[in-house]
Amino acid sequence: MREKSIETKIKQYLTSIGAYHFKYHGGKYSRVGVPDIIVCYKGRFIGIEVKNEGGKLSPLQEINLQLIKNSGGISIIARSLEEVKNVITSI
Repeated sequence: MREKSIETKIKQYLTSIGAYHFKYHGGKYSRVGVPDIIVCYKGRFIGIEVKNEGGKLSPLQEINLQLIKNSGGISIIARSLEEVKNVITSI
């Protein structure tokens, strides 16, 4: 499945549960490695990096996901909608 398809399903799900979220679109003046989808749900900050089955994180993506965890947030590498649902339902 393409990353865009997974991302679309995740965003639809987040909208359906009333979570605040947005797709991060990086540019030449923005920070590199920020997760694809930024979420706030029930007061929790969540960064979601969407990858297809064979997709790998860049070193900067790994660093950013760890920085989110170090700051008390939740970071997810999502290869499916189910992975996101599992984390969300645990909040």
